[in-house]
Amino acid sequence: MILPIVAYGDPVLRKVGTDLPNDYPKLKELVENMWETMYNANGVGLAAPQIGLPIRLFIVDTTPFSKDEDLSEEEQKQLNGFKKVFINAQIEEETGDEWAFSEGCLSIPDIHEDVKRKDTVTISYVDENFKAHTETYDGLLARVIQHEYDHIEGILFTDKLSTLKKRMLKSKLTNISKGNIRADYRMRFPNLKKGR
Repeated sequence: MILPIVAYGDPVLRKVGTDLPNDYPKLKELVENMWETMYNANGVGLAAPQIGLPIRLFIVDTTPFSKDEDLSEEEQKQLNGFKKVFINAQIEEETGDEWAFSEGCLSIPDIHEDVKRKDTVTISYVDENFKAHTETYDGLLARVIQHEYDHIEGILFTDKLSTLKKRMLKSKLTNISKGNIRADYRMRFPNLKKGR
């Protein structure tokens, strides 16, 4: 089932997510709905707060990035078919040089800005079967994971912008929170009675 994506301004996007117990009700169904919602919106990642749930769950599928001809063949291979569910994730370490990349967010449509992040991330999490993993990723994979991880910490990519850039985006962000935007997917706006 395709769920509405929560828009900028909703308090749920600012909550630090709570851990999921291994008997979390209807987890399989929730994860399937999140995949369907993300693909419908042409996203490469989606976190539970973006569908209104303040829990530590996000999904990533970087396959669309693998078609980018500006990337090396090795990077394209790394991104192609990378599809994972991250539950109760904790970033253990972020290392390497910071580099800028234009990021966007399904909760903040039509805004893309350069965000600096460290190149490499080590993350611990459990998958949908509650099997524990600790893995290290770099490049675009690390970036997508860092972006989605921020969501379960109540952080948005716009928080990482300069004060000047934030001021320049203020009216656009206010319009998003009021529902004065057209997205190609279902959204739920904080300042409207019903999503549209």
